[in-house]
Amino acid sequence: MATTKPDEAVLTALPVLDGEDPWTAEEVAAVRAELIEERDRLRAAVAHAQAELAELMTEGSDGAGRDPADVGSSNFERDQELSLHNNQRNMLDQTEQAVKALEAGTYGYCENCGKPIGKARLEAFPRATMCVTCKQRQERR
Repeated sequence: MATTKPDEAVLTALPVLDGEDPWTAEEVAAVRAELIEERDRLRAAVAHAQAELAELMTEGSDGAGRDPADVGSSNFERDQELSLHNNQRNMLDQTEQAVKALEAGTYGYCENCGKPIGKARLEAFPRATMCVTCKQRQERR
């Protein structure tokens, strides 16, 4: 899936918090490159995890003729792989959303309150979709 490069107006319009320096084209390009690299890495990891998970699912867990400890170990391994796959899938979804938001000109705004997320937060965690205040409220629930 090809992504388009955001135009210069979008790059200079990214929001910042009071006291933060405006985004430069180079900074936005670096964040965009990081997101795209992470997206591509996660796509490969998800595809690999899906293949491994498919293999684990076809191994069978009924245990006919198998030692119960082996069956338990196989089930544990399958659960681990499923959990890792779901985590990678979620990270991929977040990364793809961040790339889309960057290209649409909505990157950097909190999805909850609509205020700027903050340049420093986005540089540290480019997939962030909420400002610190809203994220803290969400985590307290």
